[in-house]
Amino acid sequence: MPTKLKHYNPSASDLKNRWRVFDAEGRVLGRLASEIAMVLMGKHKADFVPHLPSGDFVIVVNASKIEVTGKKSEQKIYKRHSQYPGNLKQIPYSRMMERTPERIIELAVRGMLPKNKLGRRMLTRLKVYEGPEHPHTAQVIGSERAETRDRDEENED
Repeated sequence: MPTKLKHYNPSASDLKNRWRVFDAEGRVLGRLASEIAMVLMGKHKADFVPHLPSGDFVIVVNASKIEVTGKKSEQKIYKRHSQYPGNLKQIPYSRMMERTPERIIELAVRGMLPKNKLGRRMLTRLKVYEGPEHPHTAQVIGSERAETRDRDEENED
């Protein structure tokens, strides 16, 4: 009689979320956004499950120093519409970079996440800051300490 393979299905309490910091200085927008989206979805983890928020928290610093390739800095346009006639708003990349560079990264990552409730929840774990400073230092340090503690416990066994 063939043996049945056991499938590991972690619960929400089994999943541990880290805080990760990405520096956007000199990075290409799309490449950085796809890397961040993978971390937010949790696809970099061995215990990934698509129906649970298994991803990590992501902090992006230096959003104002992100780069785009080609002529996108002159040609890219962000569009939004309220569904009222004649209310199409078009904002060029250059103006968006001057006003809210954080929004550029948020929109790029949002386009790479699932378009459902879980995707919106993943997006709440993304924190983007224009400069090099962020207020989440304690969470990052605590996450690193917990990770080293877990690694030490595994090595003892």
